[in-house]
Amino acid sequence: MVEKVTLTPAGDTCIRPPTIEMEASAISDPVRVVLEGRDPCAIPEKALQKELKRRKQGLVFSGAEISMHVQCGGKERTIRADVLDRDMFDPNAGTPENTSWTMRLLARLDKAFPSGVLDRPTFASSTEPAGTAALDGNVERALASGEYDGLFVGAPDRPSDLYRASQIQPPLSEVLLRSSEPFQPEDFMRPAYPPIARLARIEGAVMVTFQVDANGGVTDMQFESGHPMFRAAVEKAVSEWKFPKEAANHRIKATIDFKTNCPPRPR
Repeated sequence: MVEKVTLTPAGDTCIRPPTIEMEASAISDPVRVVLEGRDPCAIPEKALQKELKRRKQGLVFSGAEISMHVQCGGKERTIRADVLDRDMFDPNAGTPENTSWTMRLLARLDKAFPSGVLDRPTFASSTEPAGTAALDGNVERALASGEYDGLFVGAPDRPSDLYRASQIQPPLSEVLLRSSEPFQPEDFMRPAYPPIARLARIEGAVMVTFQVDANGGVTDMQFESGHPMFRAAVEKAVSEWKFPKEAANHRIKATIDFKTNCPPRPR
């Protein structure tokens, strides 16, 4: 059984707070096959340090810093490997032995899961990833206590800090019908908050006017004011509104408020 915990820093502390996700999957191969018959404890520290010096000679934009925590006898050991961009994209990268082995090990483990971070949309419309299991109690305690912090020395965020921040629920955005004059809709569909507008913290009022036909439906919709990013959502929702029969042939003026409920960004 392999457990994968993904820690994602905040894109925006209000709109996209840090997330902690866990997935579990089974691997049929025994550990010795997964490790290719190698003993991580037998890797000389001197060899690891020599390979780490390559970082000074290569760019790292899409590479990875990898730390492996292992029990070696009665002692704990952290094995570090840095994967450079050329290791990932250059067919003749000349990747040294231990870094190559680490890359193959991670690739084997990653195959146990259907998708990775790079497979996700850039702008997710939900903060709850599909198919993600709840955190295991032991894993949650280890994250909260800082047990994994030592694997991320030098990282901008410690796992324990990300875990605590992920437990704070962000405010919910709102879409409210402020007014509809001279008649209120009998059947009301609330406009959806456009995900990109919410991520950009765009908010405000949209004022729209329209005619009510003999069947209580909406025709001849015109926007008086409001951010353009809200218009498609408003048009889709308002076109589904139904009004009482006495509203027929009247022109309605409606104001809809979009609120993120986020505090101002610090300057």
